[in-house]
Amino acid sequence: MEGLHRTVSDLSYELRKEAKEVIDDAKLPPINEVEDAKCECCGMSEECTPEYIQRVKDKYSGKLICGLCAEAVKEEIEKNGGKREEALNAHMNVCVRFNKFGRTHPVLYQAEAMREMLRKSASLGARVRAQSISPRDRGDVKKNGIMRSSSCIPAITRDMTDRKAIN
Repeated sequence: MEGLHRTVSDLSYELRKEAKEVIDDAKLPPINEVEDAKCECCGMSEECTPEYIQRVKDKYSGKLICGLCAEAVKEEIEKNGGKREEALNAHMNVCVRFNKFGRTHPVLYQAEAMREMLRKSASLGARVRAQSISPRDRGDVKKNGIMRSSSCIPAITRDMTDRKAIN
């Protein structure tokens, strides 16, 4: 057994040698280390590179926010007319309120949200309430038009029963 040696073909030896030279010649860029970054709005952590963290902070007034909160801030910007700082502050206030109250008491948080919706609709008044689509409520009833006040099915059924009794 001592006399046995593994043989390698010349072709595979040359290919390995060339591959090693290519790897040595190619200068690969250094791999940036990722780090856990915590959103300053909702508190969610995600892995980010330092460059990405810096871009987000530059965009959002030095605050690091996650992608989900960034989308919410974009929606808020559209609602308030393009004021990024106000939109960011509004979203952060909502997140802080939810983290303090909503996570610990979800039922009370939902009740508070319903109360706020009712308060908003009451402040808007009758403009928001649904309007009836009945022609009687709109006032465009024709003077000579026939309006049905109840169903005609019972009368038809009674007539059919009377005819069967006669026959």
